[in-house]
Amino acid sequence: MEENQPKIGKYALKWGLIAGVIGLAFNIMLMIQEMHYEQNTIAGVIGVSILFAVIAFGINQLKKDNGGFLKLGQGIKAGIGIALVSGIVGLIWYALLTNDIVEAGYMEKATELARQKQFAANPSLTQEQWDQGLEMQKKFAWMAYPIVLIFNIILGLIAGLIFGLIMKNDKDA
Repeated sequence: MEENQPKIGKYALKWGLIAGVIGLAFNIMLMIQEMHYEQNTIAGVIGVSILFAVIAFGINQLKKDNGGFLKLGQGIKAGIGIALVSGIVGLIWYALLTNDIVEAGYMEKATELARQKQFAANPSLTQEQWDQGLEMQKKFAWMAYPIVLIFNIILGLIAGLIFGLIMKNDKDA
């Protein structure tokens, strides 16, 4: 019954790479401006907006290539796939950055900036408490990778659901 339907994986890879490259360009721009150390809400919103926009374009292209038809499930799968591929690109960038390949001393500088911020916000914080927290953070640093992927998948699910509902056009049975 399914005649020549487009492969969702192809769209997930293509549009996920596009989202990843745009996100990478945005991160490089932040790096050039030396804003990549800050936990900036606006930068986060822009990053999510980039992902949502690319997912919308990817789902729209899937619909066009499917003769103007799109099932909700296809939109959700495409959204999740695009977000997953984009997340993998982002994690590769993060790994290169934190392992001193892109910027030597990144983690040391980020840690020092975080230390200054924490001591300013919590004057009663002792150096021993800071060191204990830092050691605990180092033990669980690997968890950032699966957490980012899970977060991206959830964003892809939400975007795929939203744009899948908006663009949904089932073939008459």
